[in-house]
Amino acid sequence: MSTITVQGSTVSITNPDKVLFPDTGMTKAGYIDVLAKLAPYLLPHTTGQPLTAIRYPHGVGDHEFFYQKRPPKGTPDWVSITTGDNGETFINLDSMKTLLWLGNSAALEFHVPFCKPDGMLTALVFDLDPSEGQTFEDVAACALSVRETLTELGVACYAKTSGASGLQIYIPTRRMMFEEGRKINTFFGKYFEAKHPDSVTIERLVKNRGRKLYFDYLQMGHGKSIICVYSPRAVPCGAVSMPVTWEELERGVSPCDFTLSNAAQRLKEKGDLFAPVLNEGKSNSALEEILKR
Repeated sequence: MSTITVQGSTVSITNPDKVLFPDTGMTKAGYIDVLAKLAPYLLPHTTGQPLTAIRYPHGVGDHEFFYQKRPPKGTPDWVSITTGDNGETFINLDSMKTLLWLGNSAALEFHVPFCKPDGMLTALVFDLDPSEGQTFEDVAACALSVRETLTELGVACYAKTSGASGLQIYIPTRRMMFEEGRKINTFFGKYFEAKHPDSVTIERLVKNRGRKLYFDYLQMGHGKSIICVYSPRAVPCGAVSMPVTWEELERGVSPCDFTLSNAAQRLKEKGDLFAPVLNEGKSNSALEEILKR
């Protein structure tokens, strides 16, 4: 075991040579090093949010994993705590030292809810998932269609890979309550199913979807969470949930194009493409006009 000093606190690093991502050979020490580079981009999107971490004690590929919501026994006193909308206690991922502490516990994914404890949405989210037999190209095609419609309405939107097989579209909101957002998501889900009946469905049962892309408007539900932007994913290639430009989606990308091995360099070059999700919600007037109709 070794220790590092981060922001005035001591973080223990146990088994630094343990391989967490066998396909890439990334060890825990390497993973923690990447998390430190991701921190400036990830933390603005997790701070103040009740965190759900998914821990893989023996790394990717092992069937043993578990969800961690409540701070575990032995949590350092310098780890910030917050509460969810049900009053439960959660870890508040608001500092690099907390992020590296979580990394040492083999937390390989970081999920956040759709709204803050006061019930206000952080963003409207359309979750697009391919069905069996579909490819990421099918997901990208649907996302581009969604973006075209929203652009015609004057509504700004931003896309990110889930890091697995899907894609998520975020619409910044301005002081919108959760239930209002749910109604809008339901409307758009039904709209795009009607617009693309041969390729898009809102059918919940997997067996009934066929080869249609699932427009998961129900994912934005009470008590549910979603992979945070810039979070790693516990997949063999070590993908990171990464914002992508619409031009990149038109050219063609894959979730495994954005990994723990290259995410830091991409962010250094492009910056936080999801910063508008935090900032534009304060002035998304086009969305407000739609709501008045």
